[in-house]
Amino acid sequence: MPTVTKRDLNQRTTEVLAQAAVVGEVIVTERGEPRWRVSSYRGQDDPLARAERQGRYLPPAANPVPWPTAVGGPRYRSEDVDELLDQMKGEH
Repeated sequence: MPTVTKRDLNQRTTEVLAQAAVVGEVIVTERGEPRWRVSSYRGQDDPLARAERQGRYLPPAANPVPWPTAVGGPRYRSEDVDELLDQMKGEH
């Protein structure tokens, strides 16, 4: 998300608003800290569309990966688990 300073917003308002119209929203900072959000008006979004636009919701994939048909994965012996734990602790 693009950011501009408060001074840039004051001196280049038209450019910042044009950028917000293209990108969707611009963060305005004051002394390096984000303070305000300038966003373009999009009419009455439903809550889900608004959450997606704000990056708080990701719609489901069009072609989701199918669930596995059987339980699987590597099988570990007791010795393997002990070795992995020792490596994680740094005692190797």
